[in-house]
Amino acid sequence: MSSARGIAVRSCGIAVPEKVLTNDDLAATLDTNDAWITERTGIKERRIGGTTSSLAAEAASEALRRAGLSAEDIDVLVLATTTPDGIAPATASAVQDLLGMRRVGAFDLNAGCSGFMYGLVVSAGLVATGYERVLLVGVDTLSRITDWTDRTIAVLVGDGAGAVVIEARDGQSNLLSHNLHSDGSLRHLLYCEHGGYLWMDGQEIFRKAVRVVVESAEQALSDAGLEADDIALLVPHQANRRIIQAACQRLKIPEDRTAVVIDRYGNTSSASIPLALADALEAGKISDGDLLLLCGFGAGMSWASAVLRWGS
Repeated sequence: MSSARGIAVRSCGIAVPEKVLTNDDLAATLDTNDAWITERTGIKERRIGGTTSSLAAEAASEALRRAGLSAEDIDVLVLATTTPDGIAPATASAVQDLLGMRRVGAFDLNAGCSGFMYGLVVSAGLVATGYERVLLVGVDTLSRITDWTDRTIAVLVGDGAGAVVIEARDGQSNLLSHNLHSDGSLRHLLYCEHGGYLWMDGQEIFRKAVRVVVESAEQALSDAGLEADDIALLVPHQANRRIIQAACQRLKIPEDRTAVVIDRYGNTSSASIPLALADALEAGKISDGDLLLLCGFGAGMSWASAVLRWGS
């Protein structure tokens, strides 16, 4: 970041519904089986249920607790989602109320599955203009916009939320580089109309996703003056295990240095990167000062990458 006022990510919290939907559960109603789903997606189970606002509030509360902060310590709430509770008002307003936050800014951001990445950059911009702390939440309840008789979508999606507390720091930002991209001419590849269900051209999304993720990640590394070997952990959007594997191969980042939770949660859209980040933290895969490469892609078609130094 060019500003002398940078950011640090202080904590991470998550929330997922209690209900677990396994591949065998889906096989009871769809023409599929566990082996087929696992081979093509890497998914074994997903969580289903809850509302966007309730999951977001739970994840945000956990992030605040881990940071040792209260709702009163936050200046702005940024909520990245493609599945708001309603058209208006913003779901961020409901989350703000659930958290007991008063007289602070709160708004929704929709960039598809890239939402958390877009939110990270927006949060850094808010800090650069003078805000001290931003609460960023990535949350989606894709089960609400899924036709559960459509095998191409039903096997992929899950519900969940992840939140991080972002705060100001003097000097160089821990967000070392970032880039945001969108190509609206590709919006027909993944969309959902009002009152409709998700539709996706899976093969074309796969081809384009691998290319744009790699290009975006390489740009982020170059802008930060880094090489792939400098990255302690790749934290990608969890859309498909094969996309993650292909990106790892092209970036020359081993899979054992990649955060993967798609087997347990499926594609949770805006929530997938913070879910993977939280899992890696819990497993001790991230230490203070480690360099992380975060990459997202999704409807729009949108994509984004960032290099983030973890810790204060």
